[in-house]
Amino acid sequence: MAMGTRRRSPPEANRKRGVTKGEWLEAGLLTLRDGGSVAEITIQGLARSLGIAKAGFYWHFKDRRELLEDILDHWTHEITEVVTDNVLLRELDPRSRLIAAAEMILDHDLGEFDLAIRQWALRNEAAARAVRKADKLRLDFIRGTLEELGFEGDEAEMRAMVFVGYNASESSMFPGVSRKRRRSLIASRIEMLTRR
Repeated sequence: MAMGTRRRSPPEANRKRGVTKGEWLEAGLLTLRDGGSVAEITIQGLARSLGIAKAGFYWHFKDRRELLEDILDHWTHEITEVVTDNVLLRELDPRSRLIAAAEMILDHDLGEFDLAIRQWALRNEAAARAVRKADKLRLDFIRGTLEELGFEGDEAEMRAMVFVGYNASESSMFPGVSRKRRRSLIASRIEMLTRR
């Protein structure tokens, strides 16, 4: 898989071996996304979706609270740091880095959980802290890239906010636009964003 992005195991693979902690966390994120509420994330429900006994949960987590904390950490790492800490991206020239980052976000659905996590953050301080951390990492990464292109101050900040906001919400805002079409527009969007 390109540039260190996450990969989900097919559900049938889970029934043939033990379920990893990462698979529990991914199942939690999927439940949050599909159910729309953190209340939908239950140990029994996750075990059922993974096709295993509930007892397997306790190999990885002390309780539901720890699961929820780990889901937030997992989201920050697997959705944000996989881009912002990516050595291969940092080796690219700034415009190519912006294009490659947008392609990674699209190709690996890195924005698919943002809306659900942000809804959770409206009612929960731990989730709000995770969102603030992810937003800071994203904005710092994109702003730094734009500064390499000569943008400064408010110009760099505004453009970074546009990039981050668009890529975090594209899949939920434009579900009817095919992935192929969205991918074909990335270079044009980056050109528009970096034009003086």
